[in-house]
Formats: sequence, C-alpha cells, structure tokens
Amino acid sequence: MAEAERIIGTPDTPDAAGSGQERRGEHAASGERADSEGTRAPAGGSATDAAAAGASGMDRPEATAGRPRGKRRIAVLFAVAAFAYALDLISKLLVVAKLEHHPPIEIVGDWLKFEAIRNAGAAFGFGEAFTVIFTVIAASVIVVIARLARKLYSLPWAIALGLLLGGALGNLTDRIFRAPGVFEGAVVDFIAPKHFAVFNLADSAIVCGGILIVLLSFKGLDPDGTVHKD
Repeated sequence: MAEAERIIGTPDTPDAAGSGQERRGEHAASGERADSEGTRAPAGGSATDAAAAGASGMDRPEATAGRPRGKRRIAVLFAVAAFAYALDLISKLLVVAKLEHHPPIEIVGDWLKFEAIRNAGAAFGFGEAFTVIFTVIAASVIVVIARLARKLYSLPWAIALGLLLGGALGNLTDRIFRAPGVFEGAVVDFIAPKHFAVFNLADSAIVCGGILIVLLSFKGLDPDGTVHKD
C-alpha cells in the first residue's frame, strides 16, 4: 500500500510545484504589464515624484508662515498707532474744552502742571517759524512708515513705528484742522514740567518711539526681524 501510494502520489508533486511557479510567474508578468501600462501606478507617481511632492509639502508651510506673522506685526503697528492717536486726540479735546483760557492745573506742585498753549513750532516748541516745513516732515514720516510696514517682521519695531505713526498723526491733525489755517495750524500742548518745554502726548509718543528705535539699532535688530552684528 505504501508503495502504491508512493507511486500514485509522485507524479502530482512536480505538477503542483510547476503550477505554483506558473501562477507566480503569471502574477509577476501581470504586475510588470500593469506597471508598464500605468494601470496600477500609484496616484502620487514614481518615488522621485513622491519625494518631490513631500519636499514641496514640507516647504509650503515655511513659505506661507512669514505672511501671517508679518500681518500680525502690521496689525500691532496700526493698533499701537491708533491707541496713541486716540489718546492724544481725546486729551487735546479735553484741554481745549476745559483748560484753555483757564488757570493752569497743578499736578505735582510747581514741578508739573497742565497748562494749555498753542504751539506753531515742532515738538517742545522749537522752530515756530517753520510750521509748514514741520507739517511736510510729519506727512513724510507717515508715508515712510506705511511703506516700511510691508517689510515688518519684528514686534519691537512694530511698537516703535506705531508710536511714531500715532504721534505724527496726532500733531498733523492739529496742523491741518486748527487755526490759523490748513498746514499752518498750531498744535495744542498742555504738559508743562518745571524748567522744561510744554508738550503733549503725541510728542511723548514720538520721543518714546525714537528712543526705542535707537535701542533696537544698537542691538542690531532690523525691521525685517534679522539681527546683524557690526
């Protein structure tokens, strides 16, 4: 019986192996045909294309990350400018309505007073004979800051330029809308320290913004966020 089973079963083994090899060969051939015809090619393409797509996918967030960050810095600049401008405008309206043509208000004895005066010159009362020139300078500063805002990626620079912009707008508003005429208007000043010139909040914003810009320049920080060392 064992000999009969051996004799009967022997021919089946090569056929089974051969059929298995034939099936594997058919699958391989069909796979090659599918690759050659592109019917089974992956949607992403070849490995090189996939790597390129992956690289472009990795680069895309870095390329677009700068724009939202720059927009946030611009928003900070204009928010600081709007706050400084609104504070200056409201203070001047109150001074003109409540303090002008009235005795000064002592804040810290003789050391600090609120006294309403009209200043036709620059900040702190300098250059009263050049009102129109100062008006043109203030307008030019506003234009320069607006153009520089497109390349702004530094938060400290955004704050500094916002202070400059708000202060320049505050005094420029007086130059345009107050007497004696357009571009020759006198600025309202009211902060009067002892032994010092009378000034306003717009002047303070301009000075603070200028000091901050000087400090940033000494530190080597540029408006675009880069740091250089001399």
